[in-house]
Amino acid sequence: MMFTDTIAAVSTARGKGAVAIVRVSGTDALTVLGRIMDRDVSSFAGYSVHYGMIVDEGETVDEVLVNVYRAPKSFTGEDMVEIMCHGGVFVTNRVLGLCLSSGARMARNGEFTERAFLNGKMDLTQAEAINDLVNARDSVNARSAVHTLKGSVRRILDPLIEDLTQILAQIEANIDYPEYEDIEELTSEKVLPMTEEWLKQIDFLIRTAEQSIMIRSGIDTVIIGKPNVGKSSLLNALLEEDKAIVTEIAGTTRDLVEGSVRIGNVTLNLIDTAGIHASADRIEEMGIERSLRALEKAQLVLLVIDAERGMDEEDEALLARTADKDRIIIYNKKDRREIPDTLSVSALNGDIEDLRKAIEEKYADDLSAAEQDTFHNERQLALARSARASVQEALRSIQNGMETDLVTIDLESAWNDLKEITGEGGREVLLDEIFSRFCLGK
Repeated sequence: MMFTDTIAAVSTARGKGAVAIVRVSGTDALTVLGRIMDRDVSSFAGYSVHYGMIVDEGETVDEVLVNVYRAPKSFTGEDMVEIMCHGGVFVTNRVLGLCLSSGARMARNGEFTERAFLNGKMDLTQAEAINDLVNARDSVNARSAVHTLKGSVRRILDPLIEDLTQILAQIEANIDYPEYEDIEELTSEKVLPMTEEWLKQIDFLIRTAEQSIMIRSGIDTVIIGKPNVGKSSLLNALLEEDKAIVTEIAGTTRDLVEGSVRIGNVTLNLIDTAGIHASADRIEEMGIERSLRALEKAQLVLLVIDAERGMDEEDEALLARTADKDRIIIYNKKDRREIPDTLSVSALNGDIEDLRKAIEEKYADDLSAAEQDTFHNERQLALARSARASVQEALRSIQNGMETDLVTIDLESAWNDLKEITGEGGREVLLDEIFSRFCLGK
């Protein structure tokens, strides 16, 4: 794609620093540079670095180094320059201002990466990975983003798309050229096993992606139990701060208290809930209702039981309520009484190391999944699920004896969904939504 305008933006974080980078991209990038630099830049070759001064009507603004890239061998696929000036808001803004007054316009958020995508320098999954890498908060997210940036999503998609293409091509050949004997007739008996095998492959990838996204986004975790079993103390111990009020009075927590904590390479998005029990207090009852809603959505439940008092009917009811949830059962107050063969902690004293180990061990396999080749975010995953649903519908049609050519409608829908993951079927609105989330200058 050919863009007629030239864009500019600061690509480094704003503020005081040793060096800042002003990036310019477009057909007039070198022209813009020539108007503000004290050197003839017309002969600057691609992949070269040049020393000089940025000037404004004869006044020296800054001493700089300039990286020069010539189309198509640049990040954006266009002529591009990166002006490395001294850091600081005033100097950086002045260099940027000179670029804008010399023929460039201010870039939108993510526009450099958007141009790289539209100019064929990367697919949409790789563009998304750049933003993920910039925003990575830990090594798991960073490694996953780098993996995707190197084409991991493309590697898993290409075989899936190729298999659908082969099925569709042969069906179309049978429909359009039934008289040709050298074209293999693709009957339902042949399409059925091919479709079933395709579904097995995408099911595995979707399961792996769900695990990976959960680990990278953080596991939504609720701490539940009766009143005064130590839920708030456990939240504070995990967060290593006094986030929730802790007293000897039962029912202190009446609303949800939230926080996020890293345990090894696992992030827990924690919610401390009101104690769940029968209550005549309307305010406490409202807190319990919120707790139950949070429990429904939770990916992990930390069920706290008072080791000193032991199990009772309310504990049994909570065990039954959470039987189908992913959970860890914790016996708190082991400083007063420790029950053998249980996961015991003393939350008030910060003695929760066994719980930390249990959480790390529980998600060890999911951490491995986060580094496998799979879909990288919810957009990609939603399209993969949509493709799977279309192929499942095609499978049902085949099993019900529907004409093979009618099955192609669902198979084509699945093919389009997979192509849209990499942006080859992308819509303009979709692209605007994705790239608007990038930082300015990226």
